[in-house]
Amino acid sequence: MRYLDIEFMYENWVTIALAVIPAIILFVVIYKKDRLHAEPIGQLAKAFLLGIASVFVSLVFVIPLGVMGLYVDDPTSVMDCVRFSLFAAALPEESAKLFMLWLAVRKNPYFDERMDGIVYAVCVALGFAATENIFYLIGTGGEELFSLAISRGLYSVPGHFGFGVLMGYYYSLVKFNGSRKFRPMVLIAPVLAHTIFNTVLFVMDLTPTLYSVLEIGFILICVGLWRNGNKKIAAHIAADKEVMGTVGVVEVDGGNMAGNVGEGVRNDRGIDENLIEN
Repeated sequence: MRYLDIEFMYENWVTIALAVIPAIILFVVIYKKDRLHAEPIGQLAKAFLLGIASVFVSLVFVIPLGVMGLYVDDPTSVMDCVRFSLFAAALPEESAKLFMLWLAVRKNPYFDERMDGIVYAVCVALGFAATENIFYLIGTGGEELFSLAISRGLYSVPGHFGFGVLMGYYYSLVKFNGSRKFRPMVLIAPVLAHTIFNTVLFVMDLTPTLYSVLEIGFILICVGLWRNGNKKIAAHIAADKEVMGTVGVVEVDGGNMAGNVGEGVRNDRGIDENLIEN
């Protein structure tokens, strides 16, 4: 029987490992960046599992869009590549991830800092990326397996990481800043980035004569996505530090008592329950 074939089992375990390792590495990266109050591993694992589920939820969006004729399965022009990237990948995938992000944080008491939005969104994105990677690599063998795994590990998984940062960044702006004007950007920003990312990849395959030029452009897009993500992470961390350092004033027996937010009695998240922030 095939499942008793040692070579078959070995190849599939190697495939799964190659698919998942990049996501695990980036999971550690985002976890370490959450330096102020790290999220509970259980909550992050839940977000990751919801990201896995988002792969299947995205099909709910992909199939109707295909039936409506909004994209073709085999792009033969640049516009076909744009439509396929948008309607067969970016829009359904980011919509599914956003829905799962909402499920992950809507009743989560630990979602109390701006950086948390990025952390949870990235965990959802990495769950999606790891699962997608498995589907891409299963059935691929030999040198092709390792070359495809390296390619996706260097570009596709970090790409989803970057899309997750964008989604989480704007999600937190809406929640903590009350900025309704940013609400559309929660979906638009990752969808736009994802569409550009995929379009360049598809056009590279479509026009071999421009492959080298487009490859350079694609690498620049990846670098830009990563640098932009780091800036947004730094911005939310700085905002969270500013909130923690804000002076709070409480009334005590008719008088004022001033103290830094973060002093006094804290709960398990380090939230000061005795001081009221102005």
